[in-house]
Amino acid sequence: MTRSVQALAYARPSSLESSQVGPSLGLETSGGLTPRGAEAHPRFFAGFLSDPRTAARGLLAVADVAAARYYQRTLPASLDPVVTGNGDRLRFESFSGCCGVYARLDVLQEGLDGRETGHGTTNVDVNPPLREALSRITADDPLHLRVGPEEMAVTTLDGPVVEKKVPLPDRWLRGFAEAQVASAGFDLRAELTAAQAVAFLRSLPRSPSSGRAAAHGARWVLASGGSLRPTTRPVPGAVCLPGPERLVALQRVLRDATALRVYGPVADGAAAASAWEVVLPGMRLTLTLSPDSSRGFSGEGGVLEALATDDAAADAELVSVLLAWEPRIEPASLAEQSGLGVERVRAALTRLGTAGRVGYDLADAAYFHRELPYDADRAERHNPRLVAARRLVGEGAVSLDGARATVASGDRRYQVRESGSAFTCTCQWWADYRGRRGPCKHALAVRMVRRGATVAGGVR
Repeated sequence: MTRSVQALAYARPSSLESSQVGPSLGLETSGGLTPRGAEAHPRFFAGFLSDPRTAARGLLAVADVAAARYYQRTLPASLDPVVTGNGDRLRFESFSGCCGVYARLDVLQEGLDGRETGHGTTNVDVNPPLREALSRITADDPLHLRVGPEEMAVTTLDGPVVEKKVPLPDRWLRGFAEAQVASAGFDLRAELTAAQAVAFLRSLPRSPSSGRAAAHGARWVLASGGSLRPTTRPVPGAVCLPGPERLVALQRVLRDATALRVYGPVADGAAAASAWEVVLPGMRLTLTLSPDSSRGFSGEGGVLEALATDDAAADAELVSVLLAWEPRIEPASLAEQSGLGVERVRAALTRLGTAGRVGYDLADAAYFHRELPYDADRAERHNPRLVAARRLVGEGAVSLDGARATVASGDRRYQVRESGSAFTCTCQWWADYRGRRGPCKHALAVRMVRRGATVAGGVR
């Protein structure tokens, strides 16, 4: 697995301290992007939280996911959460070490005591002493929140810098993009009251299934009588609940929940991703689960089509200048501003998602702008199927014959047939997944050739 080291430099550790107005939560930031450009320690917010206890628990839930591995638990990994200021809200995001769970806490305008937030994205320091302090917040006494340094002139900050070095696997970056693409295809499948949500979530296991239950495969649930009941098969309206123990982070906020919303795609018989959103006073906490506990988002292949054409690259460059850190990005509005069709705008947003530049908010059914503080091209450069497909095209391995194509790979020849957006291939990948995890490298190479993607070495 390709990985590098991400160096996060903070002016000081984040902390919860006493002040004249009550407790003050100071979240320190590392380098990030804002409308003013790159900043070493951007500042997004300084004001009071409307519901301090709930906010503390929500932030801890996001940190729980960042520190967790729900698969192969012997390999610890943790990346500080990412915070984005969108003008009317703060979004805290994280990914599990196994790349199978995406978490986001949205602190909305009504949760920020009416204060306006800045715009931009950065990492925030959530250290063990801060976690312990946050867990002790039990009352709703006034809590002041500061996201970023106390002084706006960050270039004049003196004193020691707290530096963290964390592994940053490429699959985590791909996971952010794949989770966004999957979420954009979800619909609301169920909504439970607070009492129903508590009863359902507390009934779930807190540790991985074993034995016969594990061998049974994915679990499914269906809205029924104001609650969710298990079903043995993916009937219409059912939602996949793969690895239900991965929802354990939601337990932190159940006391303050007002509702639980469940999102998922149309059930087609295969295990699928799903999203579980707890509605809180002035906030929302969402966990998005990959289709299987042992299967991270990075291999889902939902972004490959958008990465495979030169048009999408040019469209993404055009669309990117129109994003403007908006909390809600409407493809129709972008289409009107850019002169592109809505579908081309959606493909451009998917491509921007691979660089961490957009996410998807299920409650708003809209994309939002953020700029992950990572190398924007890494996820694309190191996507195995995309790299392999480009190599096949560059080697002239693709031969077209009407709706059919032959792809030479090593000593073998694979037959790819396309019909509209559907395809089949004679390779083992297609036999295993039948398109449920995106195109195989052979089909992707054929689509590159048909669409005239520019690849060194030419095509035939």
